[in-house]
Amino acid sequence: MSDSKRITASKQELLELEKGFWTGDAAYYAANADTECLVAFPRMAKAMDNADLAKTATKPNRWRDLDIELKGIIEPGSDIVMLTYEAHATRENGEPYAALVSTGYVHRVNGWKMMFHSQTPLETAAKS
Repeated sequence: MSDSKRITASKQELLELEKGFWTGDAAYYAANADTECLVAFPRMAKAMDNADLAKTATKPNRWRDLDIELKGIIEPGSDIVMLTYEAHATRENGEPYAALVSTGYVHRVNGWKMMFHSQTPLETAAKS
């Protein structure tokens, strides 16, 4: 038996969930975030309950041209997955945005739910 642990979560499923958080509406957030979620952004860091987090997604399609480059994924337990990636997107107003993003998911009876999310903005120069 190997010491390395296989990731049992579907990378594709998790990346699709991530894309939904970039483009989805309040109903998407309510359906796919856990009861509580820890968030960390440059101007906001706190625990938010599902309803308050969902309220932050008032405008669907606020991002376009989303490109996600997965940098790493770990599964420290059978019901927890952490992933980190570099995201490039265009805001609704046409402004480019880039960030290093980390998200944690917990597996509940009704699927993977986001329980942690952090973004560190990058310089928005053209993607290398």
